[in-house]
Amino acid sequence: MRAVAAVLAAGLLGSGCAAADHGPAVTVRDESGAVLTRVPLPSPGFAVSYRNSVYGTVAEERYRVEPDGRFGLVELAADQVAVLEEYYAVPGPVRPAPDGDRRRWVAPPRDHPVFGELAIAATALGERTLHVPGHPPVPLPPLVTEGVTVVLDVEEN
Repeated sequence: MRAVAAVLAAGLLGSGCAAADHGPAVTVRDESGAVLTRVPLPSPGFAVSYRNSVYGTVAEERYRVEPDGRFGLVELAADQVAVLEEYYAVPGPVRPAPDGDRRRWVAPPRDHPVFGELAIAATALGERTLHVPGHPPVPLPPLVTEGVTVVLDVEEN
């Protein structure tokens, strides 16, 4: 099952954080399809954070894996309210994030797109990072050696 594509930090590879022998994992591939890393997915949710180029602060897109292996955008989070209200133009009120959240503010997205895979730019400037519950954050730019695009997937091991 394909879910999202992205670039992850090379430090995860060979660090003892390998995916379990079975069950879903978020897989990061380069533009040619080579696996850069796999992160076990203990629950159906994961997120990708990045530094917003307009506001200069960190924002996060949160996804939930569907039963068919695709994943959908379910929540947006940011350190600055304007990122949610102006950049994303969320339809409802922005609310404070719950205690312990990585970001300060959260809101539902305007639309709830569902993806089979997701190609994203993994540049040092954007600071893209994969967040999977129970695992350390995985910075994506260090994984890219050629080009800047990575593809995230959710696959069965």
